[in-house]
Amino acid sequence: MAVPSLHTSPARHLAHSGGVALGIDIGGTGIKGAPVDLKTGTLKEERFRVPTPQPARPKAVAEVVGQIVGHFDWSGPIGVTFPGVVSNGIIHTAANVSKEWVGLSAAEVFGPALGSGAQAPFVINDADAAGLAEITHGAALGQNGVVLMLTLGTGIGSALFTDGHLVPNTELGHLRVRGKDAERRASAKVKEDKNLSWAKWAKRLQEYLEMVEMLFTPDLVVFGGGVSKHPDKFLPLLRMHAHMVPAQMANNAGIIGAAFAAAGAVPSLHA
Repeated sequence: MAVPSLHTSPARHLAHSGGVALGIDIGGTGIKGAPVDLKTGTLKEERFRVPTPQPARPKAVAEVVGQIVGHFDWSGPIGVTFPGVVSNGIIHTAANVSKEWVGLSAAEVFGPALGSGAQAPFVINDADAAGLAEITHGAALGQNGVVLMLTLGTGIGSALFTDGHLVPNTELGHLRVRGKDAERRASAKVKEDKNLSWAKWAKRLQEYLEMVEMLFTPDLVVFGGGVSKHPDKFLPLLRMHAHMVPAQMANNAGIIGAAFAAAGAVPSLHA
């Protein structure tokens, strides 16, 4: 069965959500959220941030998510990002949070913490959420063909789209380069930890990108994460057949993408 394109389907879903949804982004150090205007991709209120519990166990994180929902007195659609693979509501991997998450139902984890008046949250991989923000309101808006979003931070997150359709949970940061996960060689954290120059880091990133391009032949690659603030430092050092651009949505990408997914505006995630 054909899946409707992301570029043609959202409008009919926005009315159902009232045009606004709450996005919550779970990160390794902070959990932040805000209501999002789905027509413009902008935050309707100042985002609310709470430090991520350490260790980031399911119950403790769910309580923070509930705190954010309560802060906005929210009862509409809720989207939550998660740093790992999420398939059919089940969490299969967990990065930078407790491994206790693996195998759990996201709805069962978050439901009790949200209270009886809140809707069940829609949980989505964090990089996929960032990609949704860029393809619906950011650097990849209206782009057909194959679009790849790479988030360069503690690891390397990825979101892959073909003609606007999200291919969930690609986790391309775990491709093997020189016997290691690519993110252990070319993430922004590696650059920082090893005090690499932009040129030396770009050489590592180039090696990874050549593998990605061989596998997927993207038309557009969007670079997110903190390094996207300095595109002039590394993009000119990279060579790809694909067009390369920095992300536009910055630290709000996860919030915006999660809200968009929660509103039912991405049919490939709700089929």
